Amino acid sequence: MRIGKQDQSYTAIATSDAESVTVRGLDLCDDLIGKINFTDYFWLLVLGEKPTEAQRDMMDACLVAIAEHGLVPSVQAARMTLAAGPDAWQGAMSAGLLGMGSVVAGSSETAGRYLAEVIARAEADGTDLETAAIASLQEHKAQRKKVAGLGHSQHNSGDPRADRLLAIADELGVSGKYIETLRVLGKHAPGIIERPLPINVSGAIPACILDAGWPLDAIKAVPLLARAAGLSAHLFEEAQRSIGFIMSHKADLAIEYDGKPSSRQSTAAE
Repeated sequence: MRIGKQDQSYTAIATSDAESVTVRGLDLCDDLIGKINFTDYFWLLVLGEKPTEAQRDMMDACLVAIAEHGLVPSVQAARMTLAAGPDAWQGAMSAGLLGMGSVVAGSSETAGRYLAEVIARAEADGTDLETAAIASLQEHKAQRKKVAGLGHSQHNSGDPRADRLLAIADELGVSGKYIETLRVLGKHAPGIIERPLPINVSGAIPACILDAGWPLDAIKAVPLLARAAGLSAHLFEEAQRSIGFIMSHKADLAIEYDGKPSSRQSTAAE
């Protein structure tokens, strides 16, 4: 049984023959290997053209900012998976990447789509970004919704990573409507929501790369690629000196059982 469209049997990314490998219209061996850095190659693979110097520097900065974040749940999942299966790096890496959702790392995509939503609202209503942002924030307050890209449990006075990325965007001259929208939201959110809501790194990353020319539908690729580097470090360390079972044991000690007692437990309690 055939499912889905059957009339688009093409790819513009790569092909090969007996003598060569072609990637985005360039010969892999003659034009790319040893002649292009990985960030440029990442951009080329996704968009089909090499980035400008400013685009590359902005992407580099974002990848560095989000690559490592300590023992967050996705990292713990990866390390405990490797502890249980030392030969399964691919499984452990997958566990870590699958653990990146709308709360950790994947939140960059959510924030990017929210910024696009505010911009689209301004355009549809024929208003400016500030008016659209304020209206959106008021709706968030009424619905008790979190504002994507704003707020941080630790950096209440400002996320230093976000501040640095926005400064780099200004220096590179890539700041545009997405960063403007983010800054407007950051300006008005604390007063409307009535609590500290600084711009966080998950808001800064999409704002910066979208203004640099990265496509909205490929935002998730950025934290995934970056975190793969961080996970590689954790998995190598896990292989050298394992803490996976220690984390598992600590979790077991930290969580108290409050379910129904077994018959043996009930008898013991009497």
